[in-house]
Amino acid sequence: MEKINYKIEVFEGPLDLLLHLISKHKIDINDIPILELVEQYTDYVKMMQEENMDVASEFLEMAARLVYIKSVSLLPVQEEEAQQLKMELTGELLEYQQCKAIAEELSTHTDGFDFFSRQPQTFDPDKTYRRSHEPFEILRAYLSAIGKGKRKLPPPVEAFSGIVARKIVSVSSRINKIVTDLLKSKKKRITDFFSSAESRSELVATFLALLELAKSKKVYISGECDEAQVELLNEGENL
Repeated sequence: MEKINYKIEVFEGPLDLLLHLISKHKIDINDIPILELVEQYTDYVKMMQEENMDVASEFLEMAARLVYIKSVSLLPVQEEEAQQLKMELTGELLEYQQCKAIAEELSTHTDGFDFFSRQPQTFDPDKTYRRSHEPFEILRAYLSAIGKGKRKLPPPVEAFSGIVARKIVSVSSRINKIVTDLLKSKKKRITDFFSSAESRSELVATFLALLELAKSKKVYISGECDEAQVELLNEGENL
C-alpha cells in the first residue's frame, strides 16, 4: 500500500474514512490488511491534528480500536480473537457501505427538494370496539361494575361507629374504682374486678391498675388463679 498523500478531506465519521482508504488503494473489503490500514488511518488522523482540524472523539476511538486489533494480530496466541475483531469491523464497514449507497440512490429522487410537507388532515376516530372476550370475562366485569355501583362514597358515619365511638377506659380510673371497692370490703377476690368489665379496654385497664397498685405496695395479692385475694394496705393512704 503506497504512502497516503492527498489533500485533507472531510469525512462523516471513522467508517467513512476507512471506506475511503479501502477504495483509494483498491483493497478487498472482505480481506483487509489490518496492519497497513492502521498506518494509513493513523497518518490521516495525525494530518487532521496538524492542520488544527477539530478531530471528533469517534475518530480517535477508531484509531485506538485499530491499534488494538493490530496488536492482537501480532500475537500468535491471540489469532482467534484477532480474526473475530476483523470480522466485526468488516461487517460494520459492509453495512455502512450499503447504507451510504442507499442514501446516494435516494438523493437522486428528491428532484431538488430537501423536504416535503402537506397541510394537516383531520380524521374521524373509529370508536368501534373490536376486542374479543371470553363469556366469563364479561360476566366478571359486569359483576365488578355492579358491586362498585352499590358502594356509597363517602362511607356513612355508621361505618366508623365501632372505631371512633368505642369507649376508652383509663388505668387511673380503674385504680380509683379498685381502691373505692376495697375501702368498703377490705378484701375481694381478684375475679370480682374483672367480672363487671364491659369491654376489652376495661379488662386491660383493670389488669394494669392491679399491677400498678401491687407494685406501689398499695394492695397485697395472695392466693392462686381464681381464688386469689386482693387486700388494701394502710387503708389506701398516699394513693
